[in-house]
Amino acid sequence: MLSLCPNFSPTAAAAVVVISSCKLDSAASAAALFPQRTRNSLFGCSHMHPTNSSSCSSWMLRQRHTPIVMASGTSLDSQDTSSARGDTRPVHGLSEVVVGVLGGGQLGRMLCQAASQLAIKVIVLDPMENCPASSLSHYHMVGNYDDSATVQEFAKRCGVLTVEIEHVDAATLEKLEQQGVDCQPKASTIRIVQDKYLQKVHFSRHSIPLPKFMQIDDLNSAKQAGVLFNYPLMIKSKRLAYDGRGNAVANSEEELSSAVDALGGYDRGLYVEKWAPFVKELSVIVVRGRDNSVVCYPVVETIHRENICHIVKSPADVSWKIMNLATDVAFRAVSSLEGAGVFAVELFLTADGQILLNEVAPRPHNSGHHTIESCYTSQFEQHLRAVVGLPLGDPSMKAPAAIMYNILGEDEGEPGFLLAHQLIGRALGIPGASVHWYDKPEMRKQRKMGHITIVGPSVGVVKARLRSVLREETVDGETAVLPRVGIIMGSDSDLPVMKDAAKILREFDVPTEVRIVSAHRTPEYMVSYASSAWKRGIQVIIAGAGGAAHLPGMVAALTPLPVIGVPVRASTLDGLDSLLSIVQMPRGVPVATVAINNATNAGLLAVRILGVRDLNLQTRMAQYLEDRRDEVLAKGEKLEEGGWEDYLNSQR
Repeated sequence: MLSLCPNFSPTAAAAVVVISSCKLDSAASAAALFPQRTRNSLFGCSHMHPTNSSSCSSWMLRQRHTPIVMASGTSLDSQDTSSARGDTRPVHGLSEVVVGVLGGGQLGRMLCQAASQLAIKVIVLDPMENCPASSLSHYHMVGNYDDSATVQEFAKRCGVLTVEIEHVDAATLEKLEQQGVDCQPKASTIRIVQDKYLQKVHFSRHSIPLPKFMQIDDLNSAKQAGVLFNYPLMIKSKRLAYDGRGNAVANSEEELSSAVDALGGYDRGLYVEKWAPFVKELSVIVVRGRDNSVVCYPVVETIHRENICHIVKSPADVSWKIMNLATDVAFRAVSSLEGAGVFAVELFLTADGQILLNEVAPRPHNSGHHTIESCYTSQFEQHLRAVVGLPLGDPSMKAPAAIMYNILGEDEGEPGFLLAHQLIGRALGIPGASVHWYDKPEMRKQRKMGHITIVGPSVGVVKARLRSVLREETVDGETAVLPRVGIIMGSDSDLPVMKDAAKILREFDVPTEVRIVSAHRTPEYMVSYASSAWKRGIQVIIAGAGGAAHLPGMVAALTPLPVIGVPVRASTLDGLDSLLSIVQMPRGVPVATVAINNATNAGLLAVRILGVRDLNLQTRMAQYLEDRRDEVLAKGEKLEEGGWEDYLNSQR
């Protein structure tokens, strides 16, 4: 059922008269005159609702102006109401195709935000008058996206039809495709994906690795599944299952009936999966263009709380081999489906290194929200590029690490809003943090209300920043500062030399930690330190090499970080043995080095390494070089002016 101007109010009508008489030249100027609710009625008019079901069928919709219609049906504007339905003048964006989206939730909202950068017109169909996408869309039709007649009417306004939720009427999409409507991804993909059992059957036929599964129709078949797969047993609804809904666990045969009842009974349509003993849940965003070009985003790890996505870490803390395997499984899964757009492939990583497909979503996904800040092309821009036929963008990360935290409702109503706003307030003070609020009018427990993305120089840094947002880690009321460089030595006797590296790093304001780590007396600690340093946010290690000089090489063999060895002069051989030990490391274990006892250069080299991705440090290093040049020039001038004898005397 289509709605007539739900945002209309007498106050808004009066405001229109005021704006007209004042001849204000922008909505922003007028916004200051009226309260928020009135402004929503006025300046959200781009998403007013159609007044006639026989609206223009052209996909060249141009929503320049929508008149506010009185309850009697009379217009407050002298323009013909056909302007509310759009006209056929071209849209001069990167694409003239109007993108119609079934669903206007947070995904639709973020699609609209990405579309504004490209001047692509996005219109949405959603039953909620104030859905998250409504205020940002080019046009919002109020109606159910699973109602065939409404979807068909909506499709008349679109150049391409896509989805932000897969639980739509696939039969209607198939009918529209037969009529020539461009649906992306294809209706066949929606039909497969919206039924999780059909998903499993489809991917099994395409040799995609999966947990074992079977359909259950009654208690006997459920018991048979228990015998085949053992317990615990994962029981799932075939349809309308997402964000933790539609899943139940039976830990024994006695729990089968209660688990099935919790899902609505066998008549709802159920199937069983063998329990996947995963150690991590991973996700890969895959994008396919209309020309069948494909790009894959970096593998991420998803952490769930009460079966709802809670945290996403990018990149995932897994080996390169596992990343490649996960990407390959995701690529093959999406290759078996039809149509263009973004596909999210959720995966299980098992203890023995297997990658098993969990499920696929044919749309932007919660596991890809971080891409807005962390990648060169966000998943939302990528989806628009794909469905309208623009070249796909670069999916690689422009920040070394990112973490996304879902803002879930912690309480009902106003108390829940208060808690969420307190969290947002803390996040706004964190370096690298971006807040996305979905503007949902109703707060419920565990409802996705927004998200926070934090980007930074390392996984350890962004995790520490998130802990600070959550008030899990602070120092004297301030955000904890994580060290970027680790200075280690086998004995405190090396400290008089190694302190020079610490002084240089302090001069450049590089957070540093100094530790005694002996390769011979504390080998377990050495292994622990070296293998965990990069996860804690350390980016460079400076290791003193005195005596046997094993520390730099041993640490380099255990960490992916750059290691700089400092040969320390000992009582015998004057440090030459330490220098030779460092430079004779075997192939595959590189260690940089400096002159004997020259920890100053080690500190400077560490700054230069960090400066590769830190413009501030690059600029300060350039200034450091200029200062050293000026010092030498000043000394030369002094020598020339006073002669060598005066110069030497002045140095005493």
